[in-house]
Amino acid sequence: MIDFDSTLHWSDTDVAVHKVVVGPYDNNVFVVQCKATGEAAMLDAANEHELLLELCQGLGVRTVLETHGHWDHIQAVPAVRDAGFEVGITAADAEMLPSYDYILEDDTMIEIGDLRLHTITTPGHTPGSICFKLVDKPLLFTGDTLFPGGPGATKWEYSSFDTIIDSIDRRLFQYTPDTIVLPGHGDDTTIGTERPHLDHWVDRGW
Repeated sequence: MIDFDSTLHWSDTDVAVHKVVVGPYDNNVFVVQCKATGEAAMLDAANEHELLLELCQGLGVRTVLETHGHWDHIQAVPAVRDAGFEVGITAADAEMLPSYDYILEDDTMIEIGDLRLHTITTPGHTPGSICFKLVDKPLLFTGDTLFPGGPGATKWEYSSFDTIIDSIDRRLFQYTPDTIVLPGHGDDTTIGTERPHLDHWVDRGW
């Protein structure tokens, strides 16, 4: 049985964010839960499906939101769908998934009980990468678009370094410096920590 006190990553009076790290690439999986209603959403059904199903069932998950379609972020998708949880992905990355239920679009609101997640498409790492900003809270879930120290990798033929830099600059760096960045791998950072280094990232080319 999961000790949910040990998975609690961030909380206030309205929201609880749980985090587990799974799979061979140490993927971060987040569950965003509305404290008022108990409803929750999972970000990235990455791996270790039995653990993730226990999280889903124990924390009131209603849906799974995929930040992008890379294989290390989607290994548990079939298992969570088989268990009755709907999975959302952007149209541009949908063909990377073995299956899904609905399409995530840009600049929309996903309701999680009394909470709202704002969708922000951020192409570059993949054509359909998407981030989620928790409205009225300092939390930005960036998948593999923005990490401590720079953008996500753009080594694939469908990736673009110029595009991911543009996505980060225009779509993510609009948020206040104290906004906490919760990436798809590794530790949290903040917009204020990363924004001053944009020109350095451009100069180094990755």
